[in-house]
Amino acid sequence: MDTRRLSSSVFVGLGVVYVVAALFSLIFSLILKFSSVQEGQLSLIITVISFISLFIGGFVAGGRGKEKGWLLGGLTGILYTVINFLFQFFGYDSVFNMEQTIYYICFTLTAVMGGILGVNMMGNRSRQA
Repeated sequence: MDTRRLSSSVFVGLGVVYVVAALFSLIFSLILKFSSVQEGQLSLIITVISFISLFIGGFVAGGRGKEKGWLLGGLTGILYTVINFLFQFFGYDSVFNMEQTIYYICFTLTAVMGGILGVNMMGNRSRQA
């Protein structure tokens, strides 16, 4: 796999992660604004959506790369983790606590699973055609 295809697959997957997260953030902010739902009531749903968005991002990265889905998904998850860590470090002057570290490890593993599935589902289509 050449570096150009690897990097474009990872960046597209990462873009998908942030687009899905942004769309759901908009939806949840509207729910919070125009209903009596409290932020604490949505925390589990937000966590589940985060896992789903990382899975989808890994899936897209693996599907675009057509090989080494574990690597593409892993790089997508790691890059997501690094970007969020840098925002937290520079923006809030704090590092990940133990709970966040566990979440981001699980996010990365979820993106790896998405990448593996993306290669196996999307890669087979292009080989059959």
